[in-house]
Amino acid sequence: MAAVGVIFGGPSPEHDISILTGLQAIVALKDHFEVIAIYWSKSGEFLNVSPSLEPSDFTQDITKKSTELTFKVSDTGGFYETATKLTKREKKIEFQSLINCCHGGPGESGALQGALDICGINYTGPSLSYALLGMDKMAFGLLMKASGIPTLDRQLLEAYTKTLPYEGPYILKPRFGGSSIGIDVVADVDTAVSRLSSNVHFKSGAVVEPYRRDLHDVQIAVKSYPSIQLSAIERPLRLNSDNEILSYTDKYIPGQGMVGASRELPAKLDQKISDMITEITLQAASILGVRGVSRFDFLVGESEVYLNEVNTIPGSLSRYLFIDPKIEFIDLLKDMMDESRYNPLQNYSLQGADGSALKNASSIAAKLI
Repeated sequence: MAAVGVIFGGPSPEHDISILTGLQAIVALKDHFEVIAIYWSKSGEFLNVSPSLEPSDFTQDITKKSTELTFKVSDTGGFYETATKLTKREKKIEFQSLINCCHGGPGESGALQGALDICGINYTGPSLSYALLGMDKMAFGLLMKASGIPTLDRQLLEAYTKTLPYEGPYILKPRFGGSSIGIDVVADVDTAVSRLSSNVHFKSGAVVEPYRRDLHDVQIAVKSYPSIQLSAIERPLRLNSDNEILSYTDKYIPGQGMVGASRELPAKLDQKISDMITEITLQAASILGVRGVSRFDFLVGESEVYLNEVNTIPGSLSRYLFIDPKIEFIDLLKDMMDESRYNPLQNYSLQGADGSALKNASSIAAKLI
């Protein structure tokens, strides 16, 4: 039976949700493949854990139920079982594809993707460049705006910000991060700036937008292989109608990750609005170079549609959205694995590196005198 790797967890605020997504993928795969479950701990260790573990197992010391792994970044690198008194030597973990279930942090930002590229490991989900764009809300917003895609005006929030080009209230978001973690709604600029020092999620930067209570969230997923396919459109529902935003609790706490969240699926939308969402999603997916399964989040009103952000590794891999036609989770995973194997990302080129620039260069030491 062919081996498949699943990596989940990671040093991220979305660590727990990543575990849920990883375990869902493992359960779906176990009857079809040998599954190698790679848990990325909060402190950065990689552990080979049993595929039969449950979510509650990860609330305890998991090291007693695991084997320590070393991750080597090189052309012969990858995941290695650490040598023990019995084995004497390290053993490389081999698998045909690595399914990336890491939400947020280095697992979704491009850091893990770059390391896997160097190792020549076939992996699912976003490429390095796509992951970077998806994680940087400012870069994403600017690119979409420059491409003519409707978005709410997004500004960097700095310690010296005194005015904004629109009146409050404002919604503040971590510049780098996913989900709804760290989001604040404030009334004025002074309060917004004060949040930079009091909100730990703004440590690496924050963006600010006009807060529009009249708009509501809708979401649609995109599957890139073997061809572009869109899911149904959903409207996530807030547990508390008085909430200002769709919160982390609304998304994840009710059940097994995003699968258990409250929703209207398919969303009851005017056909014109649905068509706009579909058209914008296809355009954005082409611009970004979508890979794997991604979720595009929108804010919509009676006649307005704004692309809010993209989630390049969505909760539960958005498996619950593919209802028309229905795609079973195992088939979704198999397509992602096939994409990683048949459309790999390791395509480095040495064209132009023929030594001519070095032959014609004068002494570096002479230039430093």
